[in-house]
Amino acid sequence: MQSTNTITNSGIEYQVLMPSSQLSDFVESFWMIKNTSDKDHETVGLPDGRLDIIFSYAPNESFNAMLMGLGTEPGPHAIPAKMVMFAVSFKLLAIEYLLAIKVASLLNAVLQLPDGFWGVTKDDLNDFESFCEKLSAKMTSLIKPDIDTRKQKLFDLIYSSNGSLMVKELSQRVFWSSRQINRYFNEHFGLSLKAYCTILRFKASLHYIKRGQLFPDLDFADQTHFIKEVKKFSGSVPKELFKNPNDRFILLSAMPKK
Repeated sequence: MQSTNTITNSGIEYQVLMPSSQLSDFVESFWMIKNTSDKDHETVGLPDGRLDIIFSYAPNESFNAMLMGLGTEPGPHAIPAKMVMFAVSFKLLAIEYLLAIKVASLLNAVLQLPDGFWGVTKDDLNDFESFCEKLSAKMTSLIKPDIDTRKQKLFDLIYSSNGSLMVKELSQRVFWSSRQINRYFNEHFGLSLKAYCTILRFKASLHYIKRGQLFPDLDFADQTHFIKEVKKFSGSVPKELFKNPNDRFILLSAMPKK
């Protein structure tokens, strides 16, 4: 597994591991956050086109497992002092063919998972690589056979293009009507394909913003359109995101400069 590790000035340690090729259609990444400081860290969650299963604990909080649905808007959060979070982030194909659930009702919402979910315990949060290996084995056993090749190709195109392809072009390339695709997206994920692609394009723009390029080449109509879209999903203009005071935008802080 390929690993990246970042420690911010605010005492937040962030590590990412990429999945094996067997899981790459379903899993975007594994990640870990540790707040090593004695203070809660105020942060803003940003839409990133992923669903997350998060396992966590802190000195004043018991071990917890939750599923975070797709986000479509920024939201304030706090990472408690000394909190440890291990998580897996999913691509949308996993919802139907690995998790076997519909998440349309979980837009900007959280679902508490039962105790013992996937056999993960607090002790598993002592070693990130072992945690990833354990979950990889579990998820591999859950993958359903006979995956619809249209859906597989559709998501390949969506992710490889960072959401920049038009719905009409996607429809033509996978031989699946736009109406059927949007019905599938709305029923399973709670938003249209176009809305989802817009979120992915916003996430891709963060890589440019982090290195100070405040008008990325991602098919935005003009600078005004870009600023408007960034503010919609982050609550801030690109210049403020670039400054990222106090590592307020953890997603941005954790991104490597490409």
